[in-house]
Amino acid sequence: MRQARERVGMTQAELASRIGSAQPAVARLEAGGITPSLDTLRRIAAALDLELIVDLRPVRRASA
Repeated sequence: MRQARERVGMTQAELASRIGSAQPAVARLEAGGITPSLDTLRRIAAALDLELIVDLRPVRRASA
């Protein structure tokens, strides 16, 4: 997230404003201090002009 934000030249405060959050919350997200909800990830992706992809795959279990 940080790399994408910096790539577009956006500050944490600007991103926070675009996603309806506060700068300290963005800092915690970037530091890995909190796990974002799917809705938050959608808002971040939209603010950074990114595509959010969620991929669910079958679990591969070891054969007996």
